[in-house]
Amino acid sequence: MGLPISPHPPAPAGLLDRCAAERVTGTLSGPHGCFYLLDGAVYCIEGTAAPGLDIRLTAAGKLPPRGWQYAAETAGPHQSGGQLLVNEGWLTQGELEICHLAALLDAAFFALPLAPEATSFTPGTGHWLGVIRPISTTALQQATARRRILLDRLHPWAAVDSSPVVPVHPRTSAPTTGRQRRLLDRADGRQTPQELARALGQSAFGTMLDIRRLAAAGLVHVPRAPTSLPRRRPGACLNGPAPVAEGGPAATWQLPVPDVLDTADPDIALLVRLRTALEESL
Repeated sequence: MGLPISPHPPAPAGLLDRCAAERVTGTLSGPHGCFYLLDGAVYCIEGTAAPGLDIRLTAAGKLPPRGWQYAAETAGPHQSGGQLLVNEGWLTQGELEICHLAALLDAAFFALPLAPEATSFTPGTGHWLGVIRPISTTALQQATARRRILLDRLHPWAAVDSSPVVPVHPRTSAPTTGRQRRLLDRADGRQTPQELARALGQSAFGTMLDIRRLAAAGLVHVPRAPTSLPRRRPGACLNGPAPVAEGGPAATWQLPVPDVLDTADPDIALLVRLRTALEESL
């Protein structure tokens, strides 16, 4: 099953905008995710395509095997699961906020836009994790749109998004990031980018972006490549200028930092800087 990717950014006015204007509290359930809102702001998203916060924290070694289940069972009606994770000493408040934001933005990318005919609203419901760091619907949709622009720059290699990742071993290897090398090492010709992201406990969007870049560098097999597909030498540098297709402009390359917290993402990087500044001022 392919990734539920919308080819265009969310419409400027939609269900999330209405919820924000009316300051609603409850859940919006769509085909690819459930949005938890408090006074019109989104504070949690349970998605079907991207690894959740539990998978990310476990893969990063921050949670013991049954830590997430313990927090869910212990949170109780006060919905304080997030604070429980901090109180147990498994991670700091800053780590929780950054990891939570990373998972929320990743889930939003695949769950938006929300189609009114396929979405239901349940008022008053909440998530056991609690409110960690809410984000406005405007900021959430803008962050999703920025990510789609990054992906669109590599649109010629979209065929690899939902296909098993098959590494290519050229005679001359191209420079890669640590995260890209982990992907190539883990790729077995059977797992898709989405499955690799879940296995590694990292961003599904970041994984898909990396696989497209690896395909552009000739390090990943591209199935059913279109005839107009730009070609690169196997040893081409991944952070060099993007190839120019006939009649098309050159794309801009921005390599991600190999970080389980996705600190290369501009939205997450901002939170990291704010957290660092706050800690230094204390």
